[in-house]
Amino acid sequence: MYERSSVAELANQLRRELDRYSPGGKLPSSRALVDRFRVSPVTVSRALAQLAAEGLVVTRPGAGAFRAQRREPAAPSGDTSWQEVALSADGAADLVPRSVDASGVLVSLTAPPPGVVEFNGGYLHPSLQPERAMAAALSRAGRRPGAWGRPPMDGLPELREWFARGIGGAITAAEVLITAGGQSALTTALRALAPPGTPVLVESPTYPGMLAIARTAGLRPVPVPVDADGVRPALLADAFRATGARVFVCQPLFQNPTGAVLAPERRGEVLRIAREAGAFVVEDDFVRRLVHEDAGPLPAPLAADDPDGVVVHVCSLTKATSPSFRVSALAARGPVLERLRAIQVVDTFFVPRPLQEAALELVGSPAWPRHLRAISAELKARRDAMTSALRLHLPEVSLPHIPSGGYHLWPRLPEGTDERALAAAALRAGVAITPGRPYFSAEPPAAHLRLSFAAVAGAGEITEGVRRLRTACAEVWGGRP
Repeated sequence: MYERSSVAELANQLRRELDRYSPGGKLPSSRALVDRFRVSPVTVSRALAQLAAEGLVVTRPGAGAFRAQRREPAAPSGDTSWQEVALSADGAADLVPRSVDASGVLVSLTAPPPGVVEFNGGYLHPSLQPERAMAAALSRAGRRPGAWGRPPMDGLPELREWFARGIGGAITAAEVLITAGGQSALTTALRALAPPGTPVLVESPTYPGMLAIARTAGLRPVPVPVDADGVRPALLADAFRATGARVFVCQPLFQNPTGAVLAPERRGEVLRIAREAGAFVVEDDFVRRLVHEDAGPLPAPLAADDPDGVVVHVCSLTKATSPSFRVSALAARGPVLERLRAIQVVDTFFVPRPLQEAALELVGSPAWPRHLRAISAELKARRDAMTSALRLHLPEVSLPHIPSGGYHLWPRLPEGTDERALAAAALRAGVAITPGRPYFSAEPPAAHLRLSFAAVAGAGEITEGVRRLRTACAEVWGGRP
């Protein structure tokens, strides 16, 4: 077999031979397939990954590949067509969108099939998570007196104090609420600040999960362009005047997806513009603890420079720990805090006390600063590995900004590239990527990809993933060298 076509040919051959094996039956080992078909182990891995993506085989690390079990015929379903009318009916017709689109969020939450390089992940690879420290913290927390009792509604005072110190400025523990993850905190903030049917200003591009929150709440996202120095103040002022919006959601530090940091000269401008518009700024400070080793001193959160209560601040422990360690903070000053507190109580009552106690144990342990130093060095190494691999194997893509924090790159694709076709081709080649389109609330100016370097096993997997992406690009670009 020629290497260029060997993956497809091997996948086709294995597909034809699947009937030889009973459901659950084991296929020949990877070594046996290498010897029989005279292909490389990488070719075998990609071919099996393709069959796994089709649901034909199941791969189990350390055990091998097995024919997938037959699917049982679906039970007869009832007639649910009446729900289309019920879900669309609304006394205020057309005022609030009724459908919910979670596709932009699921891209980074859904694990790809086995053998596929995960460039679409939104969390640290297990090897980067402080699993031992978290386990020890949870064990100690469970033995604390009263650990399984009802916590204060606003959160444990010591944990609120820890988050307040991290925000800085004049923020006090009394102005902090403990919430169950950043997504929950953003949902509470938007529900508190903007009534259904009104506009909300968002960075363009921005995090799809935030766009989903806004649309689910019946809000209308209005884009404000971002450049290498963050949101553009003049366009922000224009957007406030044109829409009458009373909320602007932003990520001033290592913005998702561009990685931009709001320039010092723009920080005061953003707060002044929002204050003059009588509007709130929701500051999503989501990756402050994922700073890279070569970054300089970080700017303080916007909330630290805000005596007038313009900023509603959101920060979380999740990105720096584990997707299941959902502990975050929501900070605000003035009467809005009571509204935020009321919505939080109605929605979730409180964050489970054992998890709050575990968070206190974790951040107060010597393991915590060691963990932050370790991921700071590792994320820089992974960023550099991905940047080098892209420049070597995909010089056609543009990297206008290399961030010094966060966990992803935002390459711009050649003009005319079909992002959806490229994502599908990449999955066939054994690498999962995130198209750029869901990051825009309006028509995007160009095609992009968001490539995560945090969810993979290491630099070697990054290099292999970029090689696979090169194969997918060649397919979509028509064999362009």
